[in-house]
Amino acid sequence: MNQTVSPDIKKGYLLLLITMLIWGSFTLMSRLGAKQDLTAWDITALRFATAFIVLMPIQLWRRELKFLLDKRILWLALLGGIGYSCAVYSGFSYAPAAHAAIWLNGFLPLATAISAWIVLKEPFGRNTWISLLFMAAGLGGMMAVMQYEGQFYLSIGDAFFVLGAALWGIYTVFLKRWMLPPWQAMAGVAIWTAIVYLPVYALFLPKKLAQASHMVMLEQGVFHGVFVVIIAMLTYIGAVERLGAFKTGSLLALAPFLAALAAVPLLNEPLNLAIGVGLLGMGIGALQPWRLLRQG
Repeated sequence: MNQTVSPDIKKGYLLLLITMLIWGSFTLMSRLGAKQDLTAWDITALRFATAFIVLMPIQLWRRELKFLLDKRILWLALLGGIGYSCAVYSGFSYAPAAHAAIWLNGFLPLATAISAWIVLKEPFGRNTWISLLFMAAGLGGMMAVMQYEGQFYLSIGDAFFVLGAALWGIYTVFLKRWMLPPWQAMAGVAIWTAIVYLPVYALFLPKKLAQASHMVMLEQGVFHGVFVVIIAMLTYIGAVERLGAFKTGSLLALAPFLAALAAVPLLNEPLNLAIGVGLLGMGIGALQPWRLLRQG
């Protein structure tokens, strides 16, 4: 029996696809920044300084600044802006891109589901449980293969990725709960993050920007500040509104497949059997192919 998909749902999947493409590139660009000797603090500063330079004149021209006084936006900035960015960029300083595919994006659906259960009182449905079981099996299989090959190790980078996933899961659920207009949520988070973070960075945090070329700063600033903060944030918020927090978070776990594979030739990073097992579990859990079989 054919079921008609509403135009709003189709738009949600289109927005999700755009988000996935940018997030897949985000993994590569973040790891590249670490290889270019930029610190996590440097990349975070470039990300939000660029976003602030782009967004603040737009907000002044639109004469829309009052919404910045909404304390909910400040909380979102602390969670999805400062907290998430510092955790994830720190992770890329210690771990390869494929580890982010497992520990960051792999934990995103679980973190989002738990946060939705606590904050929104959304119960775990049957498909959610099956997805989480496949993802857990992928993680367990990856660690088992690493242990068998005598290569099992966890670094501080993996812990940072898990922390980043937890912060983003909480951020996603509060986005859904508060239902702020997408532009206000995106612009408010970017502007408040810059206001809070940049003075702290300038005064107290270690920096290597002086050693980076202008081209490196430009490419990192434009990609993270414009594509990730502005474009991907708008498409992500739109996808969450139309598809829900868990489905959006789960399908985004597919983005690192491309990134992990591309990191092999582009960044000379390993992709072994253990990581492949982990990625396979993440992919099946995110795609939920059993739902397609039932509809066939």
